Amino acid sequence: MAFRVLSRGASSAHQQQQQLKVLTDLLIRSFSSGPKNVGFIGLGNMGGPMASNLMAKGHKLHVFDISADAKSALKAKGATPYDNVADLAKASDFVVTMLPNNDIVANTYDTIIGGGGVKSNTIFIDSSTIDPNVAKAVQKKVKEAGATFVDAPVSGGVPGAQNATLTFMVGGTVEEYGAVKELLEGMGKKITHCGGYGMGQAAKVCNNMMLGISMCGLAECMNLAIRLGLDPKVFADIINASTGRSWASEVNNPVPGIIPTAPAGKEYAGGFATGLITKDLGIASAVATTTNSPIPLGALTHQIYRTLMAKGLANKDFSVVYDFLKNSEGK
Repeated sequence: MAFRVLSRGASSAHQQQQQLKVLTDLLIRSFSSGPKNVGFIGLGNMGGPMASNLMAKGHKLHVFDISADAKSALKAKGATPYDNVADLAKASDFVVTMLPNNDIVANTYDTIIGGGGVKSNTIFIDSSTIDPNVAKAVQKKVKEAGATFVDAPVSGGVPGAQNATLTFMVGGTVEEYGAVKELLEGMGKKITHCGGYGMGQAAKVCNNMMLGISMCGLAECMNLAIRLGLDPKVFADIINASTGRSWASEVNNPVPGIIPTAPAGKEYAGGFATGLITKDLGIASAVATTTNSPIPLGALTHQIYRTLMAKGLANKDFSVVYDFLKNSEGK
């Protein structure tokens, strides 16, 4: 919502008072001391640790996931599990959603709204990675239902979620950004206001396209270096001290044995699933088409990950692209 100063007539004065009241309520709820009731929907590899970090900050968590095990894990830490997202929203001052794709996000918010789960003083924060246009559509529906919505996707992967060092990219008004910043700081290290509704998602989609491109490039170069006879650890050290350095090389090197905590050392289990990076690259391709933006490397990377999907690797960490290349022969 935009907080504009209106100056014409009684109606405009009334609207101005209402806008100021909403702004005041947002800021009071955000910066008042004491724990808050926070709903968290989506308790996967990212959402579970994020919710746990909020609990560690003293907040009262109300949680939902389609996985009973995921809910039970948070219940064991003190959270209250729900079987219905609308009931969860009714009990919450803030609701964070961390969900896999466009359709699930849209359907979840439709269920919340349709089930009477929207309160005028509730702030909804979507940290999923979705199409910016879907984020704008959801924001409009939530606003029409009388509440506040911002898009706030994250970067930093599972390690960032576990260590509360995520980067949040927030789309909304300056006032709404101020209202959610303190809560997000319980899960992340860098909270950035990217602009209006959907701009957090725009930043995330572009960032994840870069992530996919860099992982494919790193995997390709590591494979070539090893075939040339270089020791993989020596070459990895060279990359990380040189111009080829990236998050993938420093945190998630795709060659087993280089980074002990990386999924590569666990047969590519956990981490950021190939299915998710493929979905994100698909979003990038779609928005590139609508904006008439050439993305030759992004499109090629998307095709590579679609090939991995066809090979049955959707649930493996996206660094599994190295294993795929290692077992391929160039022709």
